[in-house]
Amino acid sequence: MTLHLYFARRFLMMFLGLFAVFALFLGLLDLVEQLRRFDGEVAFGNVVTLTLLNAPSSLYEMLPLIMILASVAVFLSLARSSELVVARASGRSGLVALVGPVMVAALTGCISVAVLNPIAAATSQRFETLSERYSNGETDTLSIGEDGLWLRQGDRTGQTVIRATRANADATTLFDVTFVTYDADVGPVRRVEAESATLGDGAWTLTNAKSWPLAPGQNAEALSETFDELRIESTLTRENIRDRFGRPSAVPIWALPGYIADLERAGFSAQRHIVWFWMELARPLFLVALVMLGAGFTMRHSRLGRTGLSVLTAVLLGFGLYYVRNFAQILGETGQIPAIPAAWVPPVASLLLALGLILQREDG
Repeated sequence: MTLHLYFARRFLMMFLGLFAVFALFLGLLDLVEQLRRFDGEVAFGNVVTLTLLNAPSSLYEMLPLIMILASVAVFLSLARSSELVVARASGRSGLVALVGPVMVAALTGCISVAVLNPIAAATSQRFETLSERYSNGETDTLSIGEDGLWLRQGDRTGQTVIRATRANADATTLFDVTFVTYDADVGPVRRVEAESATLGDGAWTLTNAKSWPLAPGQNAEALSETFDELRIESTLTRENIRDRFGRPSAVPIWALPGYIADLERAGFSAQRHIVWFWMELARPLFLVALVMLGAGFTMRHSRLGRTGLSVLTAVLLGFGLYYVRNFAQILGETGQIPAIPAAWVPPVASLLLALGLILQREDG
């Protein structure tokens, strides 16, 4: 038990050290990028805020790389100091020596999914909102709820809130839709209801629409107008809606099942979100596989030579497995393979590959 705790502590300290280095490095790179992007038009404090908000999602994506580098560094250090040789001489096999690091990797994966995932989702949403506001003064949002689809568009002069009962797959055609326009100084000034609304270049095209003025002291119904077709200017674009609507990483893991149900209730395809949900659940297993993979290439004694080649092979193979995992995600999102196999087959295959490598190199 003491030996397991020792190896686990060594791995945890190495992982935390690399995590801190990556956090500092990514933070500096992103700070430079944000300064270049806004070119002095935004206060330095706001740029730092954007950098801090973008950091959790970047680090969350880098976890597999940090995990395999920590595994390679720890077991390379243990092999060079002959601690693994001593452990094996005492009757401990290579697999037993992996128990502590594997438990740390599994626990880290569970914590990252349960805690870091919601943090990354919340901060990335806030980052996008502030980034849009600093870039052009506009704030556009999209949300899905039990009562349908909600959109908000506008600029510094006013906002328009859009509600629709249902929509097409990419939310560019809305049905049973209501537009409420707000003036920044006065408040609500106009309400429009329509059978459908289609987003074009810079405007919504409404069919079978009815408009009511909402100015104080007026008879809204008496002044209402009907239109076979009505155009309302929009700051939203198809790309903007697709990016906001199609990014499952912007939804916390705990809220994802309910969000998927809301999507399907509103008539949207939730395939991307379903695949992402299962892949997040499989993330701890994939991190464990990367730890075992790194150990399989670096547990040999350094006297056997070709250490650099072993390290390079471990890292490159880790990258390869990561891209295979992403490729399976794409196949799952496009519906070519079911969501659960797309999420779980790559981690399980990676784990079996690493286990086979370790057993093949085991002394006895």
